[in-house]
Amino acid sequence: MLPIPRSIFAAGFAVLAAVASADSLHRPFTYEHAFDESPSHLWALNVGGDAFQSPHGWSYLSDDCSIESTSVCGELDSVVGSQERAVFASFREGPQTYRLTVGEGSFAVTLYFAERGETKTRTFDIKLGEEHSIRAFNIPKNRDGMTQAALARTFPGIASTDGELLIRLEGADEPLLSAILVERETEQAPSGPLRWADEFNGSELDPRYWSLDLWPARKVNDEDQAYVADPSAVRVENGRLILQAHKVEGKTAKYHSGRVHSLGKLDFMYGRVDVRAKLPKGQGVWPAIWLLPTHPYRYATLCDARVSDWQGNGNCDAWPNSGEIDLMEHVGFEPGIVHGTVHTKGYFWVHGNQRKGSVKVDGLGERFHVYSLEWGPDFIDMRVDGVRYFRYTREGDDWRQWPFDHSFHLIMNLAVGGMWGRAGGPIDDSIFPQALEIDYVRVYEQSALAP
Repeated sequence: MLPIPRSIFAAGFAVLAAVASADSLHRPFTYEHAFDESPSHLWALNVGGDAFQSPHGWSYLSDDCSIESTSVCGELDSVVGSQERAVFASFREGPQTYRLTVGEGSFAVTLYFAERGETKTRTFDIKLGEEHSIRAFNIPKNRDGMTQAALARTFPGIASTDGELLIRLEGADEPLLSAILVERETEQAPSGPLRWADEFNGSELDPRYWSLDLWPARKVNDEDQAYVADPSAVRVENGRLILQAHKVEGKTAKYHSGRVHSLGKLDFMYGRVDVRAKLPKGQGVWPAIWLLPTHPYRYATLCDARVSDWQGNGNCDAWPNSGEIDLMEHVGFEPGIVHGTVHTKGYFWVHGNQRKGSVKVDGLGERFHVYSLEWGPDFIDMRVDGVRYFRYTREGDDWRQWPFDHSFHLIMNLAVGGMWGRAGGPIDDSIFPQALEIDYVRVYEQSALAP
């Protein structure tokens, strides 16, 4: 993956200068950039700011804010939740159009947003290519309510038209944008050898690979369901693992659901994980595919293995100290959106500075999609159907930033409600039953992975 040379970018800004005229103060900002050759894979612009070399190895080009138009450049005093703070801190506010000559193909467009802390709402429309429109996009709503949090949203499958890619922001509220990253979509077949797989072709959950969590409601994240072993909640049928949430008549939990994990049976460090799954839908569901450490006390400072039950234990800091990798999370009140996150001692949700990305997935509750994690000694990538939507990079040897140097195991569960599941409003009881269906889980060796 190679950044575009600076010399190519300079040619593009000559075009931009021509667009601006004496009355440019009355014109919407228009950026045009033509590549002298087809982009290798990736192109990025630090909107409203200077050139920036990302810790991910990406080169962000600068925005010439001296060219006046109806949009203005600015910078925020405080942004949290990203390894690329300099990119999120700068912004351009006002109507904006970007015309990129990129050649033929399909592209994933990631837009970066941050916002002033006091702003409660900002809605505007986004046009991507000729066929994709996002109406009334609301930055504060989409950044999890964290007033200073960075928001990265990836939109895959954006086709160029006659070799040109159009990105346009407009609306009654002044659009605000911090950066753009465009990556050509290419085949992302696993390159390393298959280590292990479960295709769920049997008649029951294979105990060699999986164990059940049997938990009461409220044990973690204030979740409303109890996890049970009943076939109505966990079963294998028709070549799929079914984790199903449904209403029950009980004193301790209003819902039952399923949660499985591979601790002590499938533990690994580095590699690629592919999970082909179909997600539930409706307000109140919170499915997840994620990883926790095999040895959770590795970086704990307040507890050790004498505390057998560390999950949901506020007196034990095994979490977040020893790390968490969330390959896929979806909350039903955000239809079509998948989140990927890492949690560490230095960066986790309590402080609003967790490292995360999000992606819009068409047919999320209707079709199966492949959720992939690529994990190496210095980076973590998350993908949906081969499209990367989040990267986290090792910046040093401090375990508070990078505890991902030891074995983890896989967890798959369907929560109901909880702190995040109810954040968009009350649980909609009319949607149940709902199921997380897993077609397969495959783990590949890491030897062929490259950042």
